[in-house]
Amino acid sequence: MSNTERIIRLKTVLDRTGLSRSTIYRKIAEGTFPSQVKISIHGAGWHESAINRWIADPARYREEEPAE
Repeated sequence: MSNTERIIRLKTVLDRTGLSRSTIYRKIAEGTFPSQVKISIHGAGWHESAINRWIADPARYREEEPAE
């Protein structure tokens, strides 16, 4: 299984995007930044692939709608 999905934590997301913590959470609320994934009771992270998609085209990123 060579292409496993990694979960990255806030510090890594901050380093990779150059955004502030408050900007990330504001953009999540707007739907213009990937949502967090709950990984434990008190922990959360992001799918690395979603962050990579945002980095590739931040102006056009929109959170994907869940399939009904």
